[in-house]
Amino acid sequence: MQLEIRPDPAEVGRARRWARSRLAGSGITADEPLAETLILLVSELVTNAVVHTGRPAVLRLCLPASVAGECASATVRVEVADGSSRAPVPRCAGDDATGGRGLALVDCLADRWGWSPEGAGKSIWCELDRCSPPRKSASTAYGGGLSAYEDLAFEAV
Repeated sequence: MQLEIRPDPAEVGRARRWARSRLAGSGITADEPLAETLILLVSELVTNAVVHTGRPAVLRLCLPASVAGECASATVRVEVADGSSRAPVPRCAGDDATGGRGLALVDCLADRWGWSPEGAGKSIWCELDRCSPPRKSASTAYGGGLSAYEDLAFEAV
């Protein structure tokens, strides 16, 4: 399932609402730590696409067909494709910077993440395994749990 994103910061909120409704429809409830983390990942990847490319993007969610009590193939994938062919570039975010930590956060929260060329642009993706122990909760990672990433951040361009 996918959602087209306009190059407008207001689209980030729309993407979160859309993702929440899709998660609920697949049996992942809003109060699960997985849902909280997935919504944060959606927010970070869509924000990067909107802010750093200024071009339309496509948000894709790949959800397991059935999640009730089953761990086999219960991987959730979030993917954002944009029209910029520029690879994600490491950068340092200063202590007072208000941005620049998005992909460091993705790296901290996701079980796997990466990027690949797609058409004239690229796709940045991350995956969470529903039945693996959480690496960090979204609230812990945002609330200071990123100390290992204090000086290193990535910019998705």
